Amino acid sequence: MGCGDIGLRVAKLISELYQNVPHRTSALIRQESSAERCKQAGLEILLHDLDDPSPLDVTSFENASVYYFAPPPKTGDIDTRLQYFLNQTAGAPKRIVLISTTGVYGNSDGQWVDEETPANPQTDRAKRRLSAENQVYQWATTYQREYIILRVPGIYAKDRLPLERLKKGLPVVQESEAAFTNRIHADDLARICIAAMESDINGEIFNTTDGHPGTMVEYFNKVADFAGLERPPQISLAEAKLKLSKGMLSYAMESRRIRNDKLLKLLDIELSYPTLEDGLK
Repeated sequence: MGCGDIGLRVAKLISELYQNVPHRTSALIRQESSAERCKQAGLEILLHDLDDPSPLDVTSFENASVYYFAPPPKTGDIDTRLQYFLNQTAGAPKRIVLISTTGVYGNSDGQWVDEETPANPQTDRAKRRLSAENQVYQWATTYQREYIILRVPGIYAKDRLPLERLKKGLPVVQESEAAFTNRIHADDLARICIAAMESDINGEIFNTTDGHPGTMVEYFNKVADFAGLERPPQISLAEAKLKLSKGMLSYAMESRRIRNDKLLKLLDIELSYPTLEDGLK
């Protein structure tokens, strides 16, 4: 559900892992423009817009393992797309792995956060993600089904670096006021999604980070050095409130360091890229 970059990475891994095992993998997409790349990945296509109230063919979801990667709508406090999907399919799927966000924790002023930390979303985007988590929990309780929730921070990969921003010389908040940020490599996230689906563990939430947070300044400087670009100029937080985009400012205003101990131990995950430096290499 939602076959973008991570969906395609997961599909590729599934194809490799199950090449000698009969299986069927489908992708629900809403635009024909996405069909060709999904077909090239060996996926069957289900064409449907989750914002469209017309009935969804639920036969494809009977006893299915569902990776739910579709983003919530851009407005409101409720993930109406997931709400629609769960209402339409009722108890048909057997297990859902949901990608959520570490943004549900809100701001912790740079303190360490784990899965026991109460959710305190500050942005509408994070509130919609928490809405999705709660919906999956209620669905699983109602229909006695299985689920895993993955709280994901910033995702990076070779083709997911802020190079254009660096080329434009856009500023970042100065080191003394910079927020702590967290990240995960896209390939590690794809592997974790499959591990979560295949696990016997049910009803758990995992912080899906590499466990090595750093400030936004450190991140942009390391990427700039890697790409041979100028490091970004630094400005005060007060100035940033006037100059940064709404999305970028939300990162600057929320500082937290996310623990991943539960992910590594309970899901027995060994990351290929445990640090940003590993990923850039």
